[in-house]
Amino acid sequence: MGEFLNFLQGNLVDFWTYTGFYNATWAHVAMLLIGILFIYLAVAKDFEPMLLIPIGFGMLVGNIPFNMEAGLQVGIYEDGSVLNILYQGVTSGWYPPLIFLGIGAMTDFSALISNPKLMLIGAAAQFGIFGAYMIALALDFNPMQAGAIGIIGGADGPTAIFLSSKLAPNLMGAIAVSAYSYMALVPVIQPPIMRMLTTSKERVIRMKPPRVVSHTEKVIFPIVGLFLTCFLVPSGLPLLGMLFFGNLLKESGVTRRLAETARGPLIDVITILLGLTVGASTQASEFLTMDSILIFFLGAVSFVIATTSGVLFVKFFNLFLGKDNKINPLIGNAGVSAVPDSARISQVIGLEYDPTNYLLMHAMGPNVAGVIGSAIAAGVLLGFLI
Repeated sequence: MGEFLNFLQGNLVDFWTYTGFYNATWAHVAMLLIGILFIYLAVAKDFEPMLLIPIGFGMLVGNIPFNMEAGLQVGIYEDGSVLNILYQGVTSGWYPPLIFLGIGAMTDFSALISNPKLMLIGAAAQFGIFGAYMIALALDFNPMQAGAIGIIGGADGPTAIFLSSKLAPNLMGAIAVSAYSYMALVPVIQPPIMRMLTTSKERVIRMKPPRVVSHTEKVIFPIVGLFLTCFLVPSGLPLLGMLFFGNLLKESGVTRRLAETARGPLIDVITILLGLTVGASTQASEFLTMDSILIFFLGAVSFVIATTSGVLFVKFFNLFLGKDNKINPLIGNAGVSAVPDSARISQVIGLEYDPTNYLLMHAMGPNVAGVIGSAIAAGVLLGFLI
């Protein structure tokens, strides 16, 4: 009987050392609380639920403590584990192009085609990327790390993941979570900047209704867009090629089933896998570092620079436009790549000052230009730094 009790006690002690309660540290608890916060913001505040719920739950999955020396092969960084296999879509960079395929299949470029000068607003907003890049260099990040961090300013999660997987894989978790966090916080960050940088007179500027874009123009646009962007920046081909391919599926009118698959089931599946694995990659031992804190700080700075650049560029551009062709500076914020949230913010703020002034369709021009612009910026950084 005594031998049995000793055997049972020994097994219970061994079992206890395998539990999460035994292996938990304050860092695990901190990350679990952050994951719960993400889920709360998604459910209670409706902040990008399609992104924050998978990422938040992924944080919970990735920070369940376990004995890493036991050879359980359940963690995301352990070769052969299921999570590690799913995470390879992030580390090898093939989730982001598939996301861009879906984005292209659901995006209407009509606002940009009807008013091509709105492309300049999307370009101006990319100053956030290069501004953060220079600040990161000043904070002693190496050029490749600085390039990966700077792309957060584009407010484009897939592009941030794609670029960081190439330039700074060790920082990818912090960069991805930071990019998606600031995308979700668009309704919080951008409105104060927009109000501060515009006058009451500028906020009520009425823009001419966009012209009707023909079917032929819509079909030609993704082909011409592919040539113009990828001949200029071939390194952006994985993202830009898939973006324009998805758009051609949508606009051709003869591949409706393919377009519906790309913008529906396909992008939904990839979003689930991408969000869950990115969240799980924030394992406390890998994530809670001073570099991660600096990345979150630089992400905020880059996002502020991008929003500010877009609004100020419109104000500057208006100096050269006739009275009847002025652009409402409230759509300057939409130059970042957070589609369609930043365009919605333009609409919401505009309606506060003139309930009959609808800016959404105008804001979609720079918004989709921002998607193209952030991918081009990623291609430029990739081409120069590798």
